[in-house]
Amino acid sequence: MNIIITGGAGFIGSHVVRLFVEKYPQYKIFNVDKLTYAGNLANLKDIENKPNYTFVKADICDFDTIYALMQREHIDGIIHLAAESHVDRSIKDPFTFARTNVMGTLSMLQAAKLYWESLPEGYEGKRFYHISTDEVYGALELTHPEGLHSDISAHEVYGDEFFTEDRKYQPHSPYSASKASSDHFVRAFHDTYGMPTIVTNCSNNYGPYQFPEKLIPLFINNIRHRRPLPVYGKGENVRDWLYVVDHARAIDTIFHKGAIAETYNIGGFNEWKNIDIVKVLINTTDRLLGRKEGEDMDLITYVTDRAGHDLRYAIDSRKLKRELGWEPSLQFEEGIEITVRWYLENQAWMDNVTSGDYQRYYDEMYKDR
Repeated sequence: MNIIITGGAGFIGSHVVRLFVEKYPQYKIFNVDKLTYAGNLANLKDIENKPNYTFVKADICDFDTIYALMQREHIDGIIHLAAESHVDRSIKDPFTFARTNVMGTLSMLQAAKLYWESLPEGYEGKRFYHISTDEVYGALELTHPEGLHSDISAHEVYGDEFFTEDRKYQPHSPYSASKASSDHFVRAFHDTYGMPTIVTNCSNNYGPYQFPEKLIPLFINNIRHRRPLPVYGKGENVRDWLYVVDHARAIDTIFHKGAIAETYNIGGFNEWKNIDIVKVLINTTDRLLGRKEGEDMDLITYVTDRAGHDLRYAIDSRKLKRELGWEPSLQFEEGIEITVRWYLENQAWMDNVTSGDYQRYYDEMYKDR
């Protein structure tokens, strides 16, 4: 197969590209990435010279370039990860999110449609796999609100309600609205044209190579430098966390075995309050730095909550386990130990991506908080 993976220089994308290049030497993998601030070819140094790997610098919104690539390389499958994904940025600049996440997805869909329909076999053996987010579902309600401010676990406070694949979409931020719109376009191309599409909605990812505007790498770096740890509100927002390599494994499974026109939720059944995540990060990072465990707790700084901040996301991924046999391989405590150790051992990578434009953005983001 000849496969395009969009956003392959980014966090999740680089892990997917690496997995496919190493696991399937008989495939040709084309990594299409615009190399915005979050795309970094250093994430793929270990495979850049593999004979079945090609990097293509391109904007997914550039239809002509994408269509020509599909024709020239006889593309059989698309794994579409490229997206603007940081909620804070979407609040400041919703137009960029609409352009990339909606129009970029539409560009990929139309290029695939025109090329595949021109072939004698049509859509046979082809696949368009679109990766989305659990944020399109909105927020889950509190089951036991009286426990919200206590030290009991997220599960005890929030109960047993989870996002299932048939849940109604209720996006609450420009980011989640743009992803919801792109999901609808993907499904519409199946219903209208018969394109073989699949959609997955995944929970929060963590692990190596994540751009440090996201909570876990940002806070590891701040603890290392003893900078403030800005926690929104009281830190009671809950997310389901999945180690990124497990997400890449799920994408591999779904791309090869998933049913056309289906939706699969990917999650870790691993809910944590943000404040509890922060405390785990402080304890783990302090210990690995040789500091007294927990000595940097005073870095926690509570800041004004962001607009449209959903209280809880929790994915029900039982369908994926039941139908395709996938489940997470790592428990959170094991995954976070690997993750913190990776960032501390790769400080040159972190220092490079936190310099210049990103640091100016970070200063601007928190200057009034």
